[in-house]
Amino acid sequence: MSRKGCSPDNAACEGFFGRLKTEMFFARDWLSTSIDEFVAALDAYIRWYNDQRIKSSLGFRSPAKYRQNLGITP
Repeated sequence: MSRKGCSPDNAACEGFFGRLKTEMFFARDWLSTSIDEFVAALDAYIRWYNDQRIKSSLGFRSPAKYRQNLGITP
């Protein structure tokens, strides 16, 4: 994050947290979940979001497939 009031950073964060709440948080009942289980579920969601989630801005490919097509990763 950069300095206070930097709207491009704020927009990206707001978008991510909105998707996080919609796709992960509101879809489950968390009352019987321990903190450790919640942290593990959050970690799994973030890893899925960063590597496998299909994104239209990448030509409807996952970030891993996009990087592979660019020759950045094997």
